[in-house]
Amino acid sequence: MPAGYQRIFCALDGSSAQAAVARKAVAMASDNKAALRFGHVVDAVPSEASAINFQDLCEQARQEAERQIADILEEAKADENIPSVEVVVEAGSINDTLDNLLIAPFDPDLVICGARGLSSIKYAFVGSVSTHLIRTQECDVLVVK
Repeated sequence: MPAGYQRIFCALDGSSAQAAVARKAVAMASDNKAALRFGHVVDAVPSEASAINFQDLCEQARQEAERQIADILEEAKADENIPSVEVVVEAGSINDTLDNLLIAPFDPDLVICGARGLSSIKYAFVGSVSTHLIRTQECDVLVVK
C-alpha cells in the first residue's frame, strides 16, 4: 500500500469552524494526492413524521454547503494533486447517515471533522459527532479545533 492517504472524507457541519475544517481537508488531500469527499447530514429525525421532500431538502443543503465553502471548493477542484472532489448531502439520523450513506460507500482512509458542530443539544452533552467518529471509524480520524 502506498504511503499516505488515498481517500479523505470531510464532515461539514455548518459551524463557524467549517471553513477551517474544509481547508485542512484540502491541504491533506493535496499533500497526499487523495480523492476528497465533503459530506453533510441534514438531521431529519425531528421531521420524519412530516411530509418534507428530503430529496429537495438535501439538494438545497448541498447548494448551501457549496456556497459556504465556495472558494475552498474551487481551490480543491483546481488542484492537480486532488484527483476528485465532491459534495454529498443526505438526510437522516446524523450518526447512522454519516456512517452508512456518506462514509462507508466512499471507504476513506482518513476522516476529518470539526470539534463541535451545529447538531441538536443532545450532542453537546454526549460528546458530539466527532466523538462518535473517533470511536467507530476504522480509519484515522482528524479532529480540527
